[in-house]
Amino acid sequence: MKTEQIITEIKHQQADAAWITTPLNIFYFTGYLSDPHERLLALLIKADGTQVLFCPQLEVEEVKASPFTGEIIGYLDTENALDKYQFSANNLLVEAEHLTLKRQRELTAAFGVQQFNDIDATVKSLRNIKSADEIATIQKACELADKCIEIGVSYLSEGVTERQVVNHIENEIKAYGVHEMSFDTMVLFGDHAASPHGTPGDRKLQNNEFVLFDLGVIYNNYCSDMTRTVKFGTPNAKAQEIYDVVLKAETEAIAAIKPGVTISDVDHIARNIIAEAGYGEYFPHRLGHGLGLEEHEYQDVSSSNHNQFEAGMVITIEPGIYVPEVAGVRIEDDIVVTEDGHKIMTGYDKWLKKQL
Repeated sequence: MKTEQIITEIKHQQADAAWITTPLNIFYFTGYLSDPHERLLALLIKADGTQVLFCPQLEVEEVKASPFTGEIIGYLDTENALDKYQFSANNLLVEAEHLTLKRQRELTAAFGVQQFNDIDATVKSLRNIKSADEIATIQKACELADKCIEIGVSYLSEGVTERQVVNHIENEIKAYGVHEMSFDTMVLFGDHAASPHGTPGDRKLQNNEFVLFDLGVIYNNYCSDMTRTVKFGTPNAKAQEIYDVVLKAETEAIAAIKPGVTISDVDHIARNIIAEAGYGEYFPHRLGHGLGLEEHEYQDVSSSNHNQFEAGMVITIEPGIYVPEVAGVRIEDDIVVTEDGHKIMTGYDKWLKKQL
């Protein structure tokens, strides 16, 4: 069980319990997903394995219907949730990246906590390696992202705006059961794509330029995240050169992925190809990131990450070159690390053989 590693870490740090408050981490351990807004939602995991979920009273019946089998502490808006459960802890493990100072003071007052330590690394390590079911779910999310690109490309016509293409994609993909995108869909035309995280607007599509799509969907709570840069007509030679360099960088970086390979080495493969082509200064971001319940999660694929790839990791590889007033090109695939190498989970054509 996932909680067994949490219990092991509790004992290793000689703590009394772990206090989990990030909603997606609570879902990961309990199967119950909620956005409590300003209200407290927390999972207490004790050293003896006891689990207690604190939630607003208005969510109690939903929790009962979820896979969670531990104790439920529901509270009214006029009540202090922590006052409803008798517990004391000398040492409490918390998510240091999520716990606020206000909540920390409340825990100290309610449970008599004398010492706080981190549980973040253990949770990240657990979520870093996906189960077969998680990988299958992400694969479906990737297939739906491929469909989004297909929908967007088929809608391209001279004079259409970036925002119109975004709206069309997000409306049409609903017919395939998608209710939420992983993040704000990005569609950028021509030199507007030279802004890596540009905002789609009223820019109209012109003939003979590239179109950048960066998007993902949420399927059964898991995310996909992919980018394709497709040609509309025949882009100029400089833009095509940039595309070819990015494609080579992505292809060779992906080819190197397998268990035991150092993550920074893969970043260096892509970055060196781009630098040797004379575009090093125009590749300003990391090569990729982890993918799962969040579109950006542990681990990052960058020159500063010296960890090794492990089977079960799901990551993105997304080199890009962004030359102002010329073109912006990024190509991104979702990759699962397998026992003997890797598998590319996203499949929309990137060799420009089938594009407009």
